[in-house]
Amino acid sequence: MTPLIAEYVATLGPRAAGRIQGRARIEIADHGAVVLSETGAEPGAPDAPADVVLAASDAVFRAIFAGEQNPVMAYMSGKLRVEGNVKRALKVSGILTGA
Repeated sequence: MTPLIAEYVATLGPRAAGRIQGRARIEIADHGAVVLSETGAEPGAPDAPADVVLAASDAVFRAIFAGEQNPVMAYMSGKLRVEGNVKRALKVSGILTGA
């Protein structure tokens, strides 16, 4: 596990635990993936099964974490790609922002 993926797992694990049903995959461009589930976060393969996939650059995800970038606006502007269940994507955006 790379240090960047370890940082994502440490940041998102407590935020996701108990807050999401199923699986969500966060794909960080050129770095790898993190899978969120009801148990927290873990490193994931880019093809790990998931109900929803959110993909963006590290800079975009960090801006979302810091509250500097609204996830919906990132999606609308093409900075954040979403595949799969939209309802879960909204739930995951709350986890990313710490809301």
